[in-house]
Amino acid sequence: MALPVVFFGVFFAYPVAAIVARGLHADGVWQFGRIGDVLADPGIRHVLWFTTWQALASTALTLLVALPGAYVFARLDFPGKGVLRAVVTVPFVLPTVVVGTAFLALVGRGGLLDAWWGVRLDTTVWAILIAHVFFNYAVVVRTVGGLWAQLDPRQEEAARMLGASPLTAWRRVTLPALAPAVAAAALMVFLFTFTSFGVVQILGGPTFSTLEVEIYRQTSEVFDLATAAVLTLVQFAAVGLILLAHAWTVRRRETALRLVDASATARRPRGAGQWALLAGVLATAAVLLVLPLAVLVQRSFGGGLDYYRALTHEDGTFLVAPITAIATSLEYAAAATVIAVAIGGLAAAALARRDAGRLVRGFDALLMLPLGVSAVTVGFGFLIALDEPPLDLRSSWILVPLAQALVGAPFVVRTMLPVLRATDARLREAAAVLGASPWRVWREVDLPMVRRALLVAAGFAFAVSLGEFGATVFIARPDRPTLPVAVARLLGRPGDLNYGQAMALSTILMVVCAVALLVLERLRPRTASAGAADGMGEL
Repeated sequence: MALPVVFFGVFFAYPVAAIVARGLHADGVWQFGRIGDVLADPGIRHVLWFTTWQALASTALTLLVALPGAYVFARLDFPGKGVLRAVVTVPFVLPTVVVGTAFLALVGRGGLLDAWWGVRLDTTVWAILIAHVFFNYAVVVRTVGGLWAQLDPRQEEAARMLGASPLTAWRRVTLPALAPAVAAAALMVFLFTFTSFGVVQILGGPTFSTLEVEIYRQTSEVFDLATAAVLTLVQFAAVGLILLAHAWTVRRRETALRLVDASATARRPRGAGQWALLAGVLATAAVLLVLPLAVLVQRSFGGGLDYYRALTHEDGTFLVAPITAIATSLEYAAAATVIAVAIGGLAAAALARRDAGRLVRGFDALLMLPLGVSAVTVGFGFLIALDEPPLDLRSSWILVPLAQALVGAPFVVRTMLPVLRATDARLREAAAVLGASPWRVWREVDLPMVRRALLVAAGFAFAVSLGEFGATVFIARPDRPTLPVAVARLLGRPGDLNYGQAMALSTILMVVCAVALLVLERLRPRTASAGAADGMGEL
């Protein structure tokens, strides 16, 4: 645990504490009165209200749209299911900047809706809500569907044989078993939408602002660190409560259910109802998930290959040609993946021990905080805190991978931990009795069992590192922008050429993420025990 604790302490807790202290500590005095002043501001209260209600509305809408998809992936078997599973998951690993850009191409100025019906939804709350459903659809499908696939269908069949109607059997038998997974999925969607940044910044315009967007505005535009510090504390407290509730629901799911092999529960659709449901889910995926990405690609070729050629030339937006952001992003993501796998792997190994103390188990929940605490705060905290020896890293290239690894490490832990816990401890004990050193026990016993999970974890860490934006936008050097930062800068400048280049870069980033995800789908654990712990299902 030593290295993970030091890593999160130095590169997460310290920068966040530094920016809060910078905002609330002046002239040797703590100004806690600023908390009341900020929360009394009508504009800030409006931001808090909008952040909360849009997260609730996004969560409810996502559950409504995605639960039928969870059933289809859990209980029905049909050609192309594996490919569709990867397609459904692509939006989740895309950077929020690309998600916002895709919907801007669909519902914004000159978009598909504008061209066909003269309707524009950008700068409206509907564009934000629909984009959030697009982004979080896979969270519900993976979380609820992963558990649903492993529920024994004979329990519901027994209720039917005893005279219960299909609806009654589902309501009295299946729904109570699924309730913890539905609650966990709802909490995760709420968490992601409560801290939404890129989607709201691009689609909301100046009209709508979440806590995350307001923290960014107060930090980088208004330079009011006191207000940003207060908002960070508010967000930190809210996220902490969300994670406590999430941990409780996951605990219920792990201890209250007996699961079966998921491969034995899926069947070919039977009857008109199941075929209609499958068709409806496929249509929803086509319209909600595929269409925005297809429009994004189409807009990137609006000038033939001109937008892609323009990426190879320098202009006033960048100190280098925008195309160099591709190689820069891949280098940063690769370095971040190595760091995340090392830190997350060590943490997972410590947490998997059956004799782990309460303090170690408590660290498990803390590992999730980087996913919910403002990435903007972390990024700006890096600039403030890591500016003196021996941690003067502001001019070092490693700063960006470190920030990205903070987001990737929780994915590594959540992917590897269930597999490590499922490994029979007696195998390790037998190897130790036969004279194997701890290192050899790990190499010969644990590693062969977790190799596939390790590759999946590395893939997720790479994908999320590639798309990290909130922290990177502060610390990426002008001569070495990442793809999400380059897209945001291009969208922030007027002109069709800049807009087309943003679409082209977004398309490139989408293709890279999709390829990584298709590789992950082939590496995905196939066993029942590993299937229950499938990536985002455990998150």
